[in-house]
Amino acid sequence: MKDLNKDSKPDTGKPVTLKTLAEYLDLSPATISIVLNNSPVAKSISPATRERVLDAAKKFEYRPNLHARMLRTRLTNTIGVIVPELSEGYFTGVMLGVEQYLLQEGFLYFTVSHLGRADLREEYQELLMNRRVDGFLLVNTELSVPVTLPVVGVSSHSNEAGISNILLDHNFAARKALHHLHELGHRKIAFMKGQRYSLDSEARWESILSIAKELDITIRPELCIYLEKNLWSPELGYQPVRELLAHTRDFTAMFCFNDTAAIGAIRAIQDAGLNCPRDISVIGFDDIMVGEYFNPRLTTVRQPLHKMGWTAAQMLIKRIQCPDLTYPHEVWFEPELVVRESTASIQNTSQPSSRRAKG
Repeated sequence: MKDLNKDSKPDTGKPVTLKTLAEYLDLSPATISIVLNNSPVAKSISPATRERVLDAAKKFEYRPNLHARMLRTRLTNTIGVIVPELSEGYFTGVMLGVEQYLLQEGFLYFTVSHLGRADLREEYQELLMNRRVDGFLLVNTELSVPVTLPVVGVSSHSNEAGISNILLDHNFAARKALHHLHELGHRKIAFMKGQRYSLDSEARWESILSIAKELDITIRPELCIYLEKNLWSPELGYQPVRELLAHTRDFTAMFCFNDTAAIGAIRAIQDAGLNCPRDISVIGFDDIMVGEYFNPRLTTVRQPLHKMGWTAAQMLIKRIQCPDLTYPHEVWFEPELVVRESTASIQNTSQPSSRRAKG
């Protein structure tokens, strides 16, 4: 075994290559490559050998020839990530898991946000393909056209063959939220349905309709809010709830499409001279960080956003590195109801007569 404690580099007169590093360590170039690329079979190599390789690469400042690797493997170690937007909330929760896993595995990524616009979605997909990404990770986004690259989607609900979907159990989510309100005595409940371009909207709405029927909760059309605007701030929920309260206050609870809309809804309730939860209880969805520090602290359905993002990135890298294996079309995650201060028992609410619309 060569002495790695000496200060000089292998005497080649040239920058250290994979071949010269392998000769210096009395190992095969394949072994060196497997360790440095952390390939799936790296665990079959002894920890002592892996440590020798990593120590030598660091000591002699070995830099892989990325161009040669691309020619050999036809991989660029880059991922195309397509999301609707990147404001604080659902998407940043998912992206934190994605970023941490890709960083761990040594993959770079291009992230683009299409803002719900079909033209941008198509343009960005083409641009990323031209940059030779190894695969696509979609967050609540559909592909514009089918691709031959590996694809994993978070909440993308794709029926395309060869795409793995990371999904939330919306039936379970609706059941936990509506059972909570039902147990608190609420029967007159207002509901929000998400924007049409949000791919979770239809699945969540169908689950709400199904579970409400189970609990004999009547969904009244005049208490339904259908979100349309391309907004990512609490304004998403503020204006629709303000308009609802101008027409009727004959409800004691509200199930919002997401936490951002719920925060806007609570502000609209407060601006109307009402109190949450004393007059109207509010449930959000996602469990974004600010919800725990809002006043009142937000009761919400928690999605395991970080874990969903991590799992999506992990599956995509496996699909890239081992394309001949079989992968599941769907991977399901179970949500959790987090009860805080924005929901209360019906016994603690005002009487309906005090909540009638003015004028």
